[in-house]
Amino acid sequence: MAKIEIKPIADTAGCTAVEQLQIDAWKLADYREVVPVHMLLTFHKNGGVLLGAYAGEQLVGFVAGFVGLMANGRFKHASHQLGIHPQFQGRGIGTMLKLAQRQAVQQQGLDLITWTYDPLEIGNARLNIHKLGATCRTYIPNLYGNADGINAGLPTDRFQVDWHINSAHVENRLAGRDVRETAVHKHLILNPVGENGRPTEKPKPPTEPIHFVQIPHNFQALKAQDMPLAQAWRLHTRQLFINLFAQNYTVTDFVLQNERAFYQLTNY
Repeated sequence: MAKIEIKPIADTAGCTAVEQLQIDAWKLADYREVVPVHMLLTFHKNGGVLLGAYAGEQLVGFVAGFVGLMANGRFKHASHQLGIHPQFQGRGIGTMLKLAQRQAVQQQGLDLITWTYDPLEIGNARLNIHKLGATCRTYIPNLYGNADGINAGLPTDRFQVDWHINSAHVENRLAGRDVRETAVHKHLILNPVGENGRPTEKPKPPTEPIHFVQIPHNFQALKAQDMPLAQAWRLHTRQLFINLFAQNYTVTDFVLQNERAFYQLTNY
């Protein structure tokens, strides 16, 4: 296995490689969905962070983001994209890129990184919530409208996560001090799934400080096999998460148990 090296992308050639990697990573047929070279270079030259993962001379992963201004007047880093070439996925490259991004943002004096991802993609959930220690209490329905590639066919709903990169919670997750799998007790699951794999029509109301929300174990496979069922899961979890966030619950962990996938939500 080739050694992976993380380094900044700072020129036109590197940004052109990022363009192609976006197409490869997300199976894009519409070139208009690609962030172009001139924007990537602008990120880099104006306080953004643009990092590549290289196997030898080949770009196999990247992360791109820029400085954002929040409603309270504070600055953050808005992480816009992270992509890994399909042949190099599952090797921990996403974690390497996020840790390098964290270090770069810390050097800028910022303490918050935000980004969005599809909450029904368990690979992203596992990395973002469980391994990195990001949390979420913001749900955005159909953020990008109709999309191409792996996002085709369904509303592009997204979690917006908060990664408080200097917090004790994040430090503990990254140091391996808080990564044990949480036992998912049946009575705490708000949306128990029937044998037919369909989401329940009547989720339980939350009554405890901690609850769990189940999601499909392989959403891309579900989309390929049964798009109407995938649509039902999208709309079911959309309403459930929106309601829970309105009741001050926060996504604090992601758990895999007996080939079932759950978000843990906590009401502090």
